[in-house]
Formats: sequence, C-alpha cells, structure tokens
Amino acid sequence: MNIMLPNLLCRDSWETLNASQTYTWGVRLGMFLHPGDLLCLYGDLGAGKTLVAQGIGHALGVKEPITSPTFTMIQLYEGSQIPLAHLIHMDLYRLRDPAEADIIGIWEFIRDDTIVLIEWPQIITDQLPPDRYELHMAGSGEAPREMSLSFLGNRAVRWDQWKNIKGTMIKDKETALEVPDN
Repeated sequence: MNIMLPNLLCRDSWETLNASQTYTWGVRLGMFLHPGDLLCLYGDLGAGKTLVAQGIGHALGVKEPITSPTFTMIQLYEGSQIPLAHLIHMDLYRLRDPAEADIIGIWEFIRDDTIVLIEWPQIITDQLPPDRYELHMAGSGEAPREMSLSFLGNRAVRWDQWKNIKGTMIKDKETALEVPDN
C-alpha cells in the first residue's frame, strides 16, 4: 500500500533539557498557532506531548487544567486569547482502526475556527489534511527531549514567522516557565 504524504517543505529541530523548557516551547508554539491550524504530536509515552499541549493552552489563555484526553479522546477548551475559536485536544492512542476516528467524530472538530492538537495520530495519518504541522518528540523521564517541527502543505508559508519566534526563544534561553500542577 502506497501512502502519499504531503510535500514536506520545512523542518526545524531543537532540544529541551527538562520539563520546564518543554512546557515553555509549548507556550511558544501556542503563540504561533492560529485558528484553522492542526498540530499532530508524535512521541512515545512520556515524551512530553501533553506537556507541550499544556504550554499551548497557557499561551491561548486556557484557564482550566489541560490533561491527557486518553480516556475522553477529545477535550474542548475555551481560550481567552483565541476569540471565537476553541482549542481541541485529541488523543487517539486507544483507537485500533481508522474507522473509529469517524465514529468518535474527530473530523467535525478540524475547522477554520479551531486549533486542533492530536496526540498519537499515526492511525489516521493518511486521512489527515495535507496542510498541518507535525511535532515529533523523542526522549522520556529526565532525559533531554529532541523535538522536530515539520511544516506540511501550505503551512510552510509561515516558516519565517516561526523562525522569528524561535529566534526570540533562543535569545531568552535562560527563560523557562514553571510547569503548572494539574
């Protein structure tokens, strides 16, 4: 079976040394994302996918705690920084068949007025919109995290904007936000 993947136009990589830095990078991603964006989060258990989602929620003004939606599968959040939009956090770890994505209704949430984060999207990769971001994470426990952000399809037009945000982050390398208790 041949799987057609969208053209990969841009990719950026970096390392985080601790949970606080991983969370802070999530905040920076949250400052970068706009309604209509889809970010797929790849990584083993404990890689920090939910920690990144918490940082994104912080940037978007989400007041309630963001936890892994492993059992609810889809969680909707209101953010004060995204007027008329919602943050949708999905976890597809428990899906065993791509048809289950239709059953739980994930496609109803991928719209122009939402920012969607999908943890464990591997089961539906060939069904995802071609215009998206993918964050691949490696590492767990106290080990550093290797992070790689890919810009797929027309999302590559925002490459320069990302490089500016990343440049600011590197200049503020000593700045790391405290991870909230959930």
